[in-house]
Amino acid sequence: MKNKKTSLLTRPLYLITIAMISSGLLLSGCQDKPETETKEPQTTETAAVDSPLDVEDATNINTTEQQLISQPITILALGDSLTEGLGVERDGNYPAQLQTKLKDMGYVNVDVVNSGLSGETSTGLVNRLDWVTQTEPDITILTIGANDAMRGLDVATVEENIRTAITHLQDNGSEVILGGMQIYDNLGSEYVQSFSAIYPRIAEDMDVPMIPFFLEGVGGVSELNQADAIHPTKEGYTIIVNNNILPVLKPELESMVASETD
Repeated sequence: MKNKKTSLLTRPLYLITIAMISSGLLLSGCQDKPETETKEPQTTETAAVDSPLDVEDATNINTTEQQLISQPITILALGDSLTEGLGVERDGNYPAQLQTKLKDMGYVNVDVVNSGLSGETSTGLVNRLDWVTQTEPDITILTIGANDAMRGLDVATVEENIRTAITHLQDNGSEVILGGMQIYDNLGSEYVQSFSAIYPRIAEDMDVPMIPFFLEGVGGVSELNQADAIHPTKEGYTIIVNNNILPVLKPELESMVASETD
């Protein structure tokens, strides 16, 4: 009985192949029977051409290769200890996790620069803008103001500093994404509301994309924060990257890549 793997479509080819092999053996004077290894490549080769699964797999491989983006992109993560990643390993902070995630998404030449500084205020950040912009970022994720609020600093000053930082970054060729912040009610509801309102106002006035609340889904969740109940754990930063940053960052990246290829 013939091998069931040999389909009706491949049977003539199979018989022709056997005949050719047999003739060759007779001419050479060899009496050995053809080995199975001689027949298998014919059947396998035909299946490789005709099998829809193999064709689909090849298509998927080509699509994956086409999705790789070789364009160099520098992202500046600018802010305070929430950016720096106080209390977590170097691969656990959000800039490190974001870079890994983006490379997995196909941005093979992306570089996310961690320029977070623990204890940083908006005034301190403005004072080091000349230094950080030497990285020539294509995109800057700006998350600042939490330390100002914890100290009860004037909301108007915080807003002015953030506007100054955005203008400076834009003047140096960087797109800016503003990370919105919210604070606890221990400073009084009037201060809390005034502070929270500066971020959407700045984003609208200066026409910059905004992460509504940088710590959304993490702030106040004990298992996603360290013992101080302020700084996220590695798992907390993973949520911040996937749920809060990427939905805002991805359209900016796609637009940037598209403008380069036009």
